Amino acid sequence: MSSTYGENLKLSIFGQSHGPAVGMTLDGIPAGLPVDFAELQAFLSRRAPGQNAWSTPRKEADAPEFLSGLLDGFTCGAPIAAVIRSSNTRSGDYADLTDCPRPGHADYTAQVKYGGFQDPRGGGHFSGRLTAPLCIAGGLCKQWLRAEGVEIHAHIYAIAAVKDLPFDDLHPQTEDIGTDFPVLDPAAGEKMRAAIAAAREQGDSVGGIVECAVTGLPAGLGEPMFGGMEGRLAQILYGIPAVKGVEFGAGFAAAAMLGSENNDDFTMADGQVRTCTNHCGGILGGISNGMPLIFRAAFKPTPSISRPQLSVSLSRGESRVLEVHGRHDPCIVPRAVPVAEAAAAIAIFDLFLGNTQTNRRK
Repeated sequence: MSSTYGENLKLSIFGQSHGPAVGMTLDGIPAGLPVDFAELQAFLSRRAPGQNAWSTPRKEADAPEFLSGLLDGFTCGAPIAAVIRSSNTRSGDYADLTDCPRPGHADYTAQVKYGGFQDPRGGGHFSGRLTAPLCIAGGLCKQWLRAEGVEIHAHIYAIAAVKDLPFDDLHPQTEDIGTDFPVLDPAAGEKMRAAIAAAREQGDSVGGIVECAVTGLPAGLGEPMFGGMEGRLAQILYGIPAVKGVEFGAGFAAAAMLGSENNDDFTMADGQVRTCTNHCGGILGGISNGMPLIFRAAFKPTPSISRPQLSVSLSRGESRVLEVHGRHDPCIVPRAVPVAEAAAAIAIFDLFLGNTQTNRRK
């Protein structure tokens, strides 16, 4: 199924943007793992809409309701199921989109794929609203990874043409990330907010890049070929609506380097093998090497904009002008920061579970 992810854990995402609820099931989680509900809610609130000038005015509490899998604050071994109920929908804003698809959105491809039976309200199952249950699963996995000494932090690397400071790829400065607007350089953050405000004023939108650092990873996680760390992470990251590119370490910049420049020399530090640089982003041959794992995900501008755009009437077979109504983010990147962390946490905890099972067989 396209809405299911994982090999050792099984995550399924369900619901539509304007349905009664969105939710997730998470199977394969061992019993006895603790859950901090206050910490989980704080994580979900970072993604929740309607909190500031750079997000959609749609307000949702994003408070998860657990239906199974937890007892007295611990996992009980049964599949974990949770829903987030919808409370602030305006489905009438989307009534025209089955006949006149939005440029840049999945309206047209969904119409072709599902023959008109898809739910167009708010984007249906293609909506960024589906990242809310992804963050439930990811928020839980982040807590369980922290108990293993693994920390996951992300920041806004770029919005439009404005760039933040990059992570130090040997010692990511995660403690410097702002809380209100997650950047390392407050001055860059002000320019980013101005770019978002200008796009909103013009009825337009802007995209950007999220950079994520995973620290505390042991060497040896991942597999060669199709089970590699990059592939497992890329699969779930590309499941986030609007992600159009993913790179690890130096990424595409490595293509312009010499081998002598790109190779990370090995050294010994405190009795452990380390690298002097980290162009590989903490991954060699699909397997973690013990250095910080660094990746970046590029997000396209929000396709739902209020400026007139050229589309077609599918029923009449002719061109027409579309003006999109409804409540939309002029830039999804700030709210995508915790989503990138959640996706990384799920993929890495899945690998941890596989590593644990392999060690038990030895």
